[in-house]
Amino acid sequence: MIDFLIQPWSWWFSGLVISAVMFILLFFGKSFGFSANLRTICAASGAGKKVEFFNFDWKKQVWNLVFLIGAVLGGFIAANFLTPEGYVPQIAESTITDLQALGFSAPESIQPGELFSSSQATDPKVWLILAVGGLLVGFGARYAGGCTSGHAISGISDLQIPSIIAVVGFFIGGLVMTFLIFPFIFG
Repeated sequence: MIDFLIQPWSWWFSGLVISAVMFILLFFGKSFGFSANLRTICAASGAGKKVEFFNFDWKKQVWNLVFLIGAVLGGFIAANFLTPEGYVPQIAESTITDLQALGFSAPESIQPGELFSSSQATDPKVWLILAVGGLLVGFGARYAGGCTSGHAISGISDLQIPSIIAVVGFFIGGLVMTFLIFPFIFG
């Protein structure tokens, strides 16, 4: 059974699962979005007493918190029990060449060691990059009214024009980061 789980699965299987989940959510009047969990956690913690934005019935979003916990647990199980020993992600040679030009070595794990290894934990530049990146992602998700998964999967399947605009913005931002900002920071 584990051999079946750890093998690469076809792209269309993920599409079917995402479609089934979206159909069920739309049928029950729900929308999917991962960044909404932060608001739900803040509301459950009592932040609604001080900030109006967090003053809502968070119990209606418990299903999304369960999804969050499942994603974290699933990632832990996959990384610790379903990943073959010495697994290295397969990426294109051209990508490896481009990354090496920026000072990144060929991948040895899922995350680049130049940013996420324990030896980099004391480097102020790495902390600054991760902190600024995290703030920008958080601000962007809030400003856009949701995260990439919420807009790209839930919003577009619900034919919401703001979600289509947000996803176009996400792609433009990704291209700007890849071809302008990333080489500026690491080049």
